[in-house]
Amino acid sequence: MSRKLVLTRERLWRALAVMHVAPRPDDVIVDVGCGTGSTALLLHRTEPRARVVAVDPDRSVLEIARRKAAAVGATVRWEAGMGDALPEIVGTGVADTAVSSLVLHQCPMGTKQAILASMHAVLRPGGKLVIADYGLQRTRLMRLGFRLVQAADGVEDTRPNAEGVVPELMAGAGFGDVREAEVVSTLTGSISVYVAFRG
Repeated sequence: MSRKLVLTRERLWRALAVMHVAPRPDDVIVDVGCGTGSTALLLHRTEPRARVVAVDPDRSVLEIARRKAAAVGATVRWEAGMGDALPEIVGTGVADTAVSSLVLHQCPMGTKQAILASMHAVLRPGGKLVIADYGLQRTRLMRLGFRLVQAADGVEDTRPNAEGVVPELMAGAGFGDVREAEVVSTLTGSISVYVAFRG
């Protein structure tokens, strides 16, 4: 098992995020900042009849994701692009669910807001948003562990997440029924799974 998996308890929080996505046959699910495709492939494995569109700006990681998908025969649509340009990549009001994992904490505040607005735009009315990311660091131990993340990704961009800003940003982007559905303690701080809906 990789050091990253142990440090972040990735299998647990990723499985919880997919559980809250609850993919159904023929759902269109957009995975924003998909990286090497772990969440997209888990979504496909959970419901092979769902249509998963995975977006990331890094073409090299998308190539890794494509190889992983080919190895297991998964049909995922891989698209190169920024998270704040989803309507141009996917379309407006076409997705049932938008999901993102460990993206927002790395971004400047304006980019966090732009990505959430972009996710709102691609969702149909009533569509679901699921965010798995570092959230409010409630204890001294979690704040201490989160320093590892801040050392890697910078203090300025990560601090708002640690102070609990994500639900407020989700509401500001137009989402309703915003809730923190899960909190997973890890050696790098706590990772929250947030769920909300487009009105």
